Amino acid sequence: MLAAVITCSDRAAAGIYPDRSGPLLRESLNGLGFETREPRVVPDNLVMIRAAIREAVASGSRVVLTTGGTGVGPRDVTAEATLDLLACELPGIMEAVRRRGAEKNPHALLSRGLAGVVECAGTRAIIINAPGSEGGASDTIEVAGPLLRHLVEQLDGADH
Repeated sequence: MLAAVITCSDRAAAGIYPDRSGPLLRESLNGLGFETREPRVVPDNLVMIRAAIREAVASGSRVVLTTGGTGVGPRDVTAEATLDLLACELPGIMEAVRRRGAEKNPHALLSRGLAGVVECAGTRAIIINAPGSEGGASDTIEVAGPLLRHLVEQLDGADH
């Protein structure tokens, strides 16, 4: 099953610092049995993020994890880019991610990341917005990882 990772960061896209959370998510997805390509890095740009998500799903990814751009900064637009594409939201996933993160760092409650179902070019996929920190990305995969295969099976009509 194909999965994609998209890092949303002006500084990582410009080469100012290396992307750390994208490779962490890719490695975690591989460990869960997903086939993944190198993380795609895009700037904090609503149109570019939305296009990257659409391209990932249109190319067959059934799971798309974004990382970065979930805070309240003026360039944090990943949630808005995702919201425009959602067929339905899965709020419990990100509520659990924020709860897990807040046990270690109260700033985790500031994440505006979303999780839900997106459909592009006839393919339905799960999308989850992880925070850009390594800790936030780890919390996201710890919470959502065990659910991903079941979620995709549900999208394909499997019984509960």
